Amino acid sequence: MSAARNEVVGTQGTARDEVLRRVRAAIADVAEPDPAADVPVTWVYGRHLGTVDVLADFVEKVEDYKAGISRCRPDEVPAAVVAALASFDVTSVVLPAGIPPEWTDAVEGAGIEVRRDDPPLTSQQLNGTDAVVTTAAVGMADSGTIALDHGPGQGRRALTLLPDVHVCVIAADQVVSDVPEGIARLAPGLRARRPVTWLSGGSATSDIELDRVEGVHGPRHLAVVLVTPAG
Repeated sequence: MSAARNEVVGTQGTARDEVLRRVRAAIADVAEPDPAADVPVTWVYGRHLGTVDVLADFVEKVEDYKAGISRCRPDEVPAAVVAALASFDVTSVVLPAGIPPEWTDAVEGAGIEVRRDDPPLTSQQLNGTDAVVTTAAVGMADSGTIALDHGPGQGRRALTLLPDVHVCVIAADQVVSDVPEGIARLAPGLRARRPVTWLSGGSATSDIELDRVEGVHGPRHLAVVLVTPAG
């Protein structure tokens, strides 16, 4: 190593040592924090969030996202699905595997073309389909978010990203208080390595000028059918 190089390295080392010396001097009178005096974190994830009416909160938050939501009894689901599709003048719809046959019969009876994803529809075919109907894995009241883990009745992920209208049927007992509780419900699907799709209203985004554009990342329209127990 040349003399000049040695001089530069020596200078850098001296400067570093001086900085460290000053830091040590500045904190010399600072005692080590006492772990026993630290404020404990008492939050427990997945704890039920107290609320007067979980379903009422869920409905309110879903509506905040400008999504449509209707309530019905279990025997009214086929008619509710048809009504949701008709509100968007849908003429074609994808029904994934696992959708109850009575829903299919009602949709076909309304004159709407039903398309199956077996064999898998191409992206072009999905783009040319007006809507998709699915079930759900869980809904979260505090955010109005619905999660799909793409189990039976929910189809593969592309089905819920390309059509312009998504009708999602969710049972009242699938709605939980908050997101941590919802994630706990998703645990079986996550362990099975299934993807999760999160729905908070229809797809929308804003550019740098804050111009809102809908339908960029998924369906522009979300219609939720909330199935509550009879009686």
